[in-house]
Amino acid sequence: MKFLLLLHNNPAVLNALTDDQRTAIMNGHGDFIKTIQESGELIVTQALADPANSAVVRVRDGVPAVTDGPYLEAKEFLGGYYLVECADRDRALELAAMIPDAAVDGLGVEVRPVMFSSGMEM
Repeated sequence: MKFLLLLHNNPAVLNALTDDQRTAIMNGHGDFIKTIQESGELIVTQALADPANSAVVRVRDGVPAVTDGPYLEAKEFLGGYYLVECADRDRALELAAMIPDAAVDGLGVEVRPVMFSSGMEM
C-alpha cells in the first residue's frame, strides 16, 4: 500500500526552537531517509519552497486568474512529504512516528493513503 506522509510546518513553532533543535530535526530526516531507503519503503521525498513563493490559479468564465501566495491564510503550511510503500496503515503510522517533526509540540505528520497514481512508474 502507498501512503503520503505530509509534513505540516508552523513557522512560529520552528522559530521557537533552538539552533541545535533545528539541526537535530534536519539530521533526523537524513537518518529517516536512510532507514526507509534501506527497507525499500521510500518511493520519493520532496521538500517544498516557502508558501510565499507559491501561486494559486483559478479559472472563472474561462479566464485564468493568478494570485501570489498560499491558497489559505493559515499559520501552518505543507512543507514537504514522503511517499512510501509499506505493508499496511499500521506500518505507515509507525514510519510517521519516526519522522522528527512528529516529536515537536505544534507539529505533526499527516498519514494519507494514496488512492491511485498516474503518469509515473511506482
